[in-house]
Amino acid sequence: MTPRPDPLTVEVVELIGTVVARYHEEYERAAADHSLTGAQARLLRLLAMEPMPMRRLAQCLKCEPSNVTGIVDRLEARGLVERRPDPADRRVKLAVPTDEGRATAERLRTSLDFAGEPLGRLTAAERTLLKQLLQRMLGLGEEAAEEITEPGAGRARPGR
Repeated sequence: MTPRPDPLTVEVVELIGTVVARYHEEYERAAADHSLTGAQARLLRLLAMEPMPMRRLAQCLKCEPSNVTGIVDRLEARGLVERRPDPADRRVKLAVPTDEGRATAERLRTSLDFAGEPLGRLTAAERTLLKQLLQRMLGLGEEAAEEITEPGAGRARPGR
């Protein structure tokens, strides 16, 4: 039998779930304000960071490649994304944001207020600690765990 988590762990998990739910609600609302679905907005955000092959987009979005094809088709029809051959392997097609696609992704990113307001209630040191704890929970590098023991290490940015 699996041991039951302690009450503190249960409360922390519930709070994390609430934060995630609120973020998704705002993200969907912001996407709709830009006439995008949440999936289209997430794909556009990923492409604004770097062009990607369809298969990799599907992995990042945790969906089937055929779903990504449909999302890219709709974004391409709106002039936000285009397909180009991968210079490293011309058999592979990259999804690439157009200038308008990059601008839309930036407007979407800056329109998200959710993180800024609650994080604004925390001091820079508290945001830094929260960032480091989340990195540690996610196993994002040993340096994240080491920084927690160093007061004032790292740099927090509201809204990130």
